[in-house]
Amino acid sequence: MHWSLLLSAGLEHLASRYGYAFVRATARARRLGVALFLAGLCLASPARGQSGAPEQRYFDWTDLPFADDEYDRRRQGIARQLLDAGGGMLLVPSRDGVSHGETFRQLDDFMYLTGLELPNAILVFNADAREMLLFVPDRDARFENPGRPNDFPGRPVLDDTLFAQKTGIPMLPLAQLREVLSAWASTDRPLYVNAGAPGPITPVEVGYFAHFTPAEHLIHYLQTTYGSARLENAYAMFARVRMVKSSAEIARLHAAARLTGNAIARAAQQVKPGVTERDMEAVVEAACKEGGGQRMPFAPIVKSGPNALWPWRILAAHYNRRNRAMQAGEVVIFDVGCELGYYVSDVGRTLPVSGTFTEEQKKLLDMQRAVSDAIIAAVKPGVTFADLQQAARAATPAEALPFMQVADFFGHHIGLDAGDPSLRDAPLEAGMVFTVEPWYYNHRTGQSVFLEDVILVTEQGAENLTSYLPRTPERLEMLMKGQIDLTGE
Repeated sequence: MHWSLLLSAGLEHLASRYGYAFVRATARARRLGVALFLAGLCLASPARGQSGAPEQRYFDWTDLPFADDEYDRRRQGIARQLLDAGGGMLLVPSRDGVSHGETFRQLDDFMYLTGLELPNAILVFNADAREMLLFVPDRDARFENPGRPNDFPGRPVLDDTLFAQKTGIPMLPLAQLREVLSAWASTDRPLYVNAGAPGPITPVEVGYFAHFTPAEHLIHYLQTTYGSARLENAYAMFARVRMVKSSAEIARLHAAARLTGNAIARAAQQVKPGVTERDMEAVVEAACKEGGGQRMPFAPIVKSGPNALWPWRILAAHYNRRNRAMQAGEVVIFDVGCELGYYVSDVGRTLPVSGTFTEEQKKLLDMQRAVSDAIIAAVKPGVTFADLQQAARAATPAEALPFMQVADFFGHHIGLDAGDPSLRDAPLEAGMVFTVEPWYYNHRTGQSVFLEDVILVTEQGAENLTSYLPRTPERLEMLMKGQIDLTGE
């Protein structure tokens, strides 16, 4: 397995001078050799399953979502983070391939760095050895079923030459990773894993009840199998790289925001007394998928009347609570998103069930929009979320402050996930994308309004990617009546 470590003196010189820029050059230099090596293995593999059906090769059905240079930039970025931290080894796992009926959705970090929907694989960055390797299973278990050979023709992974050709990443058998980790655990060098949240990695507790994330599962495995390994959290590394979006990512986020706004617009024209919240969920989901979205990044949040006063986890705690039929005089809140090409949106609007806001509802919605506008106006490179929170509080009337959520909940970064990794103290940079969503929930009066927009940080300030979707009470009423054509906005 050490053939991959045989870098030339010239490449070592480039590595020492330019850091991890050599990853791209090394990968491309190796590409032909790797392809030829694996081609020999491929010739020995059957092209067809036992039934004679052709094997379902990965790139027969899909391709990388972005161009080579996009992934080069991403991998160089995370490699620089690893080198800046003093080196070590980083493990980036893919998702388990077992499906319970849902379409496979790759883990964000693995997708970000590889573009591959490959299951049960681990990408390894070894900064100390200046190498990047992909450990993969021999075959994709999802395509194997001995009892149904005609339906499951098989899919080779390790000997599929196109993986190395497309990505430039050398591949090794997943079984060999144990040897690598055993050797690494005997050193005092850090082994990095993204724990999914900031802070040190602590022992993963297993009790009567547990919901392991893929990261927690990997951490638990490493802690129990390689107890001497020095585990460190890579969350901040990924946050620094993923917070700033490329032009290709921004274009995808633009499209996802537009798709989500169109879904809200379609649902708005069907809001009326007697319609249930689940009816509206169905409209939103249908609009997302009919518009080209592959899946919903999170369950559509539609809440009306007294339900509008409560956060999602409380509403979702009861099986039938969201079957509620909307009543005249109430508002209904949409907090929804569509996913398009792995990138997501998260947009919120408040609508009057009767088609017309009351004067009190208008007043509250105008107040909330003014707070939102103040936050957006304060966005520019160099400011922090703390600065934006201060702007939000300054714009909020004193009587509304007890009911306005403008602390940690006024917004969140967005990208591959509706809660992309971020560092709250990091100064804003051009290319960052996050939501602005000050909430107003008043349990004393039973009033609630909500407005959420997707904001792109630019060199000059900010661009509201969802500004085309009406935000004022008057235009929201017009939207419900079908009097606004969003195609020209």
